[in-house]
Amino acid sequence: MKNILGTVLVAALLLSSCVSQKQHAALQSDLDVAKQNLVDIKANLTKCILEKEKANSNFKTLEGQVSHLKKSNNSLLENLGNMAKLSTKEAENLETSLENIKEKDLRIRSMQNAITRRDSVTLALVTSLKGVLDDINDPDIEINVEKGVVYISLSDKLVFNTGSFVVSDRAKEILGKVAKIVNDKPDINIMVEGHTDNVSIQNDVVEDNWDLSVKRATSVVRILQKDFGVAPERMTAAGRSSYVPIASNDTDAGKSRNRRTRIVILPKLDEFYKLLEEGMKKAN
Repeated sequence: MKNILGTVLVAALLLSSCVSQKQHAALQSDLDVAKQNLVDIKANLTKCILEKEKANSNFKTLEGQVSHLKKSNNSLLENLGNMAKLSTKEAENLETSLENIKEKDLRIRSMQNAITRRDSVTLALVTSLKGVLDDINDPDIEINVEKGVVYISLSDKLVFNTGSFVVSDRAKEILGKVAKIVNDKPDINIMVEGHTDNVSIQNDVVEDNWDLSVKRATSVVRILQKDFGVAPERMTAAGRSSYVPIASNDTDAGKSRNRRTRIVILPKLDEFYKLLEEGMKKAN
């Protein structure tokens, strides 16, 4: 009896140890994912800071030019003040020159403020997208920022079957997460791009690669509109066929990368111009 009881106790201890190890491994995995998310966000933040520093450098250069022009005009005023008489035309030209300098200075400052605000919106958007998509942890999803524009790239095998333009259930899950971000940010529009490799396709429903890329883009747009309520006037569907590759079509791996659907997050240009106009009004 004692032997049996001892055996049971040992088994219970071993089972408890096994469960703890599994829990520890799961927690360690979650911690590793969280650390990687933090690294990605810090990298994007660093990139935005560098772009902002570059813009500030350009601004300082222009500011220096304005300062030089002001000094030149002040010197001109002093020289003219020593003259016995200023003609009416000369005085008008000088006043116009000073007004032009002031206007240029105001425009530079308003553009700088608008760019800074746009960069802040872009960073917030990237952080939001990573927050809702990183839990999926799928290598077939990429989020990039190029020249202040955010791109979400979905691989062909994730969204469609070969030669098909029917959106997969897996892709619908991802599109739902993207749609939530888009719906929460009314100051952005999106463009959905369909891309193919260079292997020609033709069947009863698809005429060629152009046709397939367009059908895939419109399929995604319809899902975003009908299933997730994204306003149609905020979306554009575009087919790029095989003419914008990101890898060589000489290998299967390269072709796989080129077959993709890309969602481009576009700031509303009228909103950007509105920021500039508001900056000018405040300056005046």
